[in-house]
Amino acid sequence: MNEQEKSRTEYSAYNTTVAVISRLIAILLGFVTRVVFTHTLSESYVGVNGLFSDILNVLALSELGVGTAITYALYQPIAEGNIEKQKSLMRVYCWFYRIVAAVVLTAGLCLIPFLDVLIKNQPDIEYLTLIYVLYLLNSVLSYLLIYKKTLIDAHQLSYIGTMNQTIFLIIQDVAQMIILIATHNFILFLCIYLVCTLGGNLRISRRADKMYPYLRDKEVQSLGKEERADIFRNIRAMFMHKLSSVLVNNTDNLLISSLIGIVSVGIYSNYYLVIGSVRQVLDQMFQGITASVGNLGVTEDSGRIRKIFNACFFIGQWLYGVAAICLYELLNPFVQISFGENYLFPSRVVLVLCVNFYVNGMRKASLVFRDSMGLFWYDRYKAVPEALINLAVSVLLGLRLGVIGVFLGTFVSMAATSVWVEPYVLYKHRLNTPVRHYFARYALYTAVLAAAWFLTDGLCSRISGGVVTVLILRFFVCAAVPNGILLLVYCRTKDFRFLVEKAVGLLEKRRGERRIGS
Repeated sequence: MNEQEKSRTEYSAYNTTVAVISRLIAILLGFVTRVVFTHTLSESYVGVNGLFSDILNVLALSELGVGTAITYALYQPIAEGNIEKQKSLMRVYCWFYRIVAAVVLTAGLCLIPFLDVLIKNQPDIEYLTLIYVLYLLNSVLSYLLIYKKTLIDAHQLSYIGTMNQTIFLIIQDVAQMIILIATHNFILFLCIYLVCTLGGNLRISRRADKMYPYLRDKEVQSLGKEERADIFRNIRAMFMHKLSSVLVNNTDNLLISSLIGIVSVGIYSNYYLVIGSVRQVLDQMFQGITASVGNLGVTEDSGRIRKIFNACFFIGQWLYGVAAICLYELLNPFVQISFGENYLFPSRVVLVLCVNFYVNGMRKASLVFRDSMGLFWYDRYKAVPEALINLAVSVLLGLRLGVIGVFLGTFVSMAATSVWVEPYVLYKHRLNTPVRHYFARYALYTAVLAAAWFLTDGLCSRISGGVVTVLILRFFVCAAVPNGILLLVYCRTKDFRFLVEKAVGLLEKRRGERRIGS
């Protein structure tokens, strides 16, 4: 393995480690803050929090996915050391995000007269419009100055931005808990969001200026006509993907609110907090390798890329699969202890949520490689049928089945489009091998996981006692049984041995560096 490959491995390991630790801190603080939130404010505030967050995620469509397109465009000039091209791309990025902030603010203000339509059985909450405006301002502030973080990430140094985000998250959560306990004031709670969002953006912007002084240069060359055309072509493609992602993943609260009621949004928000936190930890592991995959794409051949992709897919199915099993067995007792019986969903609803979690996780490797290698143009139209299927099925089943119908709509839309389209594009346009190999692996991984899930659930269902006892015993079963089965099945496979060799090599190099340093 040459020095460049070692560098990619080390960057990926460090970025991933920092990301996971930071996300675990965020989960712990977020959970404690949520518990304080639910015990100091009513269920209606919990529902409003989830609803307004989803509304602003929909408004974030105006970002068009430009961050992904610009990041991909940066990989080549960074690998070549082309400073002028980096400056030109960052100038485009700066102006685009200023426009996005203005569009989000304008569109958000235009929605104010329609809040009554979006909230069925509107709760008795004072200053509801002001609360919405504060959420909106926080979303707008998130676009200002943060664009410079992209350059840091593209240089395979995403841990810097992650650490900055974690510092301000700690400040935010601690301050919000103090405000809730001392005053029960939701308005002050939201003001802390604004202060920490702006502070975090200012700090990372100054850090980027110090690391890359050329960002402050006044003389910046304009991009060529062909280069601009390529970037806007990719932005158009990413807009389609972003549209699909938002309509599939960020409309559940809107649909539940309008079809069922705001209290059900509050119940789902607690499940989403836990599931989303676990997803973010695992997603951060893949996010840590994104820039390294981008570098891989501009420096290596298809054979090497295919080998790394297979290893990432293998890791993904293990992590997301075991996590889905754990979530199914542990979510209800955990929610009951943390928030109370009033916030529980039936087990069949939890099952659908966990299956959706697994299916989404199985897509992660394909998405990271697709985006890092600029292949998003080829499957841009997939977004249209995915969004339409999701909305149609979610509304139809939501009216007939209630909350579970909304979640089934998400599953149907993913299974009908993303699950097969995304890997097809990657295999056809970059890995240069038949996609049937991917689906054979997918079928094997899912069959093994289903067997592990069935056995784990059988053991967990036999556990009895108080809810705390059940949670603790189920945790140990979920930690041991599915991991033991997967280890037994896969310990002799090429992907498993490849990953072990990588890990051992990295550890040995670290030990060698410590000996030299001492």
